[in-house]
Amino acid sequence: MTGIIIKGIAGFYYVYVAGSGIYECKARGIFRKDKQKPLVGDRVRIEVLDEKDWEGNLVEILPRKNELIRPAVANVDQAMVIFAADYPKPNFSLLDRFLIMMERQQVSTVICFNKTDLLKAEEAGTLHRHYELAGYTVLMTSVQENRGVEAVRDILWGRTTVVAGPSGVGKSSLTNAVQQEVHMETGDISRKLNRGKHTTRHSQMIMLGQDTWLVDTPGFSSLYVPDMEKEELREYFPEFRVYQGRCRFQGCTHTHEPGCAVKDALDGGLINRQRYEGYLELYRELKDRRKY
Repeated sequence: MTGIIIKGIAGFYYVYVAGSGIYECKARGIFRKDKQKPLVGDRVRIEVLDEKDWEGNLVEILPRKNELIRPAVANVDQAMVIFAADYPKPNFSLLDRFLIMMERQQVSTVICFNKTDLLKAEEAGTLHRHYELAGYTVLMTSVQENRGVEAVRDILWGRTTVVAGPSGVGKSSLTNAVQQEVHMETGDISRKLNRGKHTTRHSQMIMLGQDTWLVDTPGFSSLYVPDMEKEELREYFPEFRVYQGRCRFQGCTHTHEPGCAVKDALDGGLINRQRYEGYLELYRELKDRRKY
């Protein structure tokens, strides 16, 4: 029997099997021996031990399409990062760090700014252009006014999407809004996942429809730039790529060199200055990290 791990806590893995329900499974010792860790999103093969109590064992992890390190999930099609447009004001440094993590793991990312009802139209437009100029799809939503929710549903449909963002930005409200009409195939899902046995907050997959899954993850308040060389950072800013090979010096870091095509584009308004300043901040952080 095959299914998908939709949640994993304290050595227990909850596996959704289409047409049946949720099985609470433990991983066989062979996974520890082979240093394999089952992840939320894994397609797995299980053996049923107790049909009445929906219990089983994980016996095989099927080949992964991809594997994210942070958050630790497998087989995703895209990421959606949610920040508040205001209250709290968006932390652009934190957002850029998340985007770098996803770029590095080759996962396309949609940016959603929620609580747009707290901004003037002109301010919201500026915020939208901020990242659209960098090549990202940007959604502007207000759960309070039910605005933009349908656009979120459309972009989620037919895909497995990992959803992340800091606490307090309305992530839970938005994810609840897009699944109001959702009815899972079995009532045993809530029974198995909310029996009170495990209460720690972990990533969890939510079925929105046919081949449509939302991976809800815990909120974050800080992110470290992955360990990499400072010269690698430029590869994870999509707006820089069009200027690759146009700088005067090969290996230009776009920080101080003369004849830099990226800095020329910045002066011409083709690259957002706040994004560029964030790049310089992260570049210095990586540079200083290598001193110690």
